[in-house]
Amino acid sequence: MQNQGIQKHAREFTGWHMLAICLCAFGVIIAVNVILAVNAIRSFPGLNVPNSYVASQEFNDRRSAQEALGWTVEASADVHSLRIMITDAAGAPVSVDHMEIILGRTTHQQDDILPEMSFDGHAYVARGLMLERGRWALRLNAWAQDGTHFEQRLVLIVRG
Repeated sequence: MQNQGIQKHAREFTGWHMLAICLCAFGVIIAVNVILAVNAIRSFPGLNVPNSYVASQEFNDRRSAQEALGWTVEASADVHSLRIMITDAAGAPVSVDHMEIILGRTTHQQDDILPEMSFDGHAYVARGLMLERGRWALRLNAWAQDGTHFEQRLVLIVRG
């Protein structure tokens, strides 16, 4: 049999095809980078201190005062409660003058809560919370009866 007029045309790969492929590839890369940059900026919680130089100059004095208290902090949580135990150097429970607690995720501030803590004679407890399971960051600021500021950050794993 002879080929009777059936011709196949092979499409040529031209410079315009290569330009289209390059533009699409770089367009995807740029779009992904823009999306990641916008999400990173939106989720950044901000600065920890207003002036890092001043904070660095005061750091050793604050650390020495805090270490002189001899406090140890242990925290535990489940999905409904948070328990913070502060003990002195002798292992006795500490009743602070007042405290501020922020419990939140390490990556964003959307889930941050300020639990109301009450001292039960042994530890500070907050009940009735609605925590999701997973890794949380606990930022504790407490003041001793003499006015000494105690600051600590703890990683807290909430189990169901």
